[in-house]
Amino acid sequence: MKIAIIPARGGSKRIKNKNIKNFLGKPIISYSINIAKKSKLFEKIIVSSDSRKIIKIAKKYGAETPFVRPKDLARSNSSTIDVIKHSIRWLLKNKIKPKYICCIYPTSPLMEKNDLKNSFKIVKKKKNDFVVAVSQYSYPVRKSFYIKNNRIKTVKSSNYFTLSQNLKTAFHDAGQFYWGSTKTWLKKKNIINENSYVFKLPQLKVQDIDNINDWKIAEKLFILKKIIYFKKK
Repeated sequence: MKIAIIPARGGSKRIKNKNIKNFLGKPIISYSINIAKKSKLFEKIIVSSDSRKIIKIAKKYGAETPFVRPKDLARSNSSTIDVIKHSIRWLLKNKIKPKYICCIYPTSPLMEKNDLKNSFKIVKKKKNDFVVAVSQYSYPVRKSFYIKNNRIKTVKSSNYFTLSQNLKTAFHDAGQFYWGSTKTWLKKKNIINENSYVFKLPQLKVQDIDNINDWKIAEKLFILKKIIYFKKK
């Protein structure tokens, strides 16, 4: 049995009601639910939330909401892995025994069903580790710097004299989904670790949404993807 769990707490600070905010006509969480449904991978799609409003919207778009997430797991510093562990323990307590769990973030409108399917093929082979959706940084991260008193504070100055092609390519968590067996979720303390396998996504499919500017970029990328899709047809 494969189950998708979408963690969606109600208390977002930087973007009010982020997980149900209107994204091109629909609550943003509806995109994650719909793609999970279209993948036809999951026997259940569960939304874990402390918010009655989010629960109501999740149900409307076809997700199950069999429990209300405890408040102590709905804080800004609550970890994703602890939230997923809570959901798994609830499932096991209610005699539901999934073999694989996919954590899907509620703000993943650029996610595609084929990526869920193809990444699942990896986790089937690597039963004891996580599979993490990742993407390449668009600019060499080793050339980044901080700003202090309106002046540049370098991280490592020698990198600025190194050709970009000679620097190692850096990747980041795509912020879309993580696969793992139930045993892996319950056993491990961190999703991102040196034993995690990666599923690479192109930059066109990835946009972390932390502020309104990110939100607007994600909407433009979503529209662009639709245009490219229809041109291919």
